[in-house]
Amino acid sequence: MSSPAVNAPTAEPSSYATWLLALAGHAIEVPPTPQSSPHEEWAASGAMELTGAHDGPPLSPGWTVASAMRGAARALQALGGPAVDGPALLGERAAHTGFSRNGATSPGGSCRILSTADGWVALNLARPSDVDVANAWLDDAHFDARDPWPGMARAIAAVPTSELMERAGGLGLALSALDEFDRAVPFTITGPGGARAGGVPFVVDLSALWAGPLCANLLAASGARVVKVESPARPDAMRRGSPSFFEMLHRGHQQLVLAISEPDGLSALRRLLDAADVVVEASRPRALAQLGINAWDYVERGATWVSITGYGRAQPERVGFGDDVGVAAGLVSGHADAPMFCADAIADPIAGLHAAVAAMAVLADGGGRLVDVSMAGAARTARGARFVDETSVAVASPRSRPWR
Repeated sequence: MSSPAVNAPTAEPSSYATWLLALAGHAIEVPPTPQSSPHEEWAASGAMELTGAHDGPPLSPGWTVASAMRGAARALQALGGPAVDGPALLGERAAHTGFSRNGATSPGGSCRILSTADGWVALNLARPSDVDVANAWLDDAHFDARDPWPGMARAIAAVPTSELMERAGGLGLALSALDEFDRAVPFTITGPGGARAGGVPFVVDLSALWAGPLCANLLAASGARVVKVESPARPDAMRRGSPSFFEMLHRGHQQLVLAISEPDGLSALRRLLDAADVVVEASRPRALAQLGINAWDYVERGATWVSITGYGRAQPERVGFGDDVGVAAGLVSGHADAPMFCADAIADPIAGLHAAVAAMAVLADGGGRLVDVSMAGAARTARGARFVDETSVAVASPRSRPWR
């Protein structure tokens, strides 16, 4: 089975919910309810406070993301999930970290939108090793590890976007070109289908950071039992980055540390996967394959396998995080000559909520399917078309035309 072909969604939440459910194989008509404008939804979500220049006013860029998130939340509820404030998920991490809007620097500080010789890219140096990788990417430029950005900005400005993207291939660098991704499909569902007996679903969460744990959190809120698995060599970075946010996402989940590089740890992991009704992971397929773990083995036994990656399993080696992936999907604010980030790691909460909808839909059908979630696809879908009215005109600077 694969996800059915359905018409593209609209910004209206109930229509979006109905479309999303159809994409997941469920013909459920979600009735309309009173709604706010996309601008009002964006402001109420907290995302508006995270969008714009550090020393400027908060911006509503006109994308329909918050309305789409309300629709996705309604789809989750239609499948028996909890009542969730979908738009509020967009600003949830910042409420714990105190992040604020920062223009062309992401609220978290690790990603920047930089001009190239002919366009714009988003570069995310989210891991300590990324500066060394970026040095190799730009011909051993020897950037200052304490503040590599000035030198990187100068080097990138002289190179065409296509060349930068080509050079980055295979390096594991989180790099995206502005508005490069135009496939507006948040997930695909494939597999033979299963006949799950029912009862409380058992979820094994192998993911980290935001999108995957959010998916597992929403499944737990729907009644599932969740076990989070971490490696002692590579714990979830959110533990250090925002302990209170980590705790909120994993509240009530059993947490296990398994040395999966060792035979005993790997055996324990395999036993968990054998028992799982749902597996949530956000790794490149190669990482699990190196452990001898193949998603399809578990799908064929009846499990629902949720794979969340930056650009989908069709681009298995490409790395992406919420901020740079959002830029790839065109989710920026500002103007054509000065694009800025929209909210905080925006592709993460979008992908996490859409992944939970797909997982719930597959569980309801008996499991036995692989849910391939593309963060870029989810962000592009939720982005929709730009909504323009007096509000968007009021928040736009008069000195430059809107970005799109």
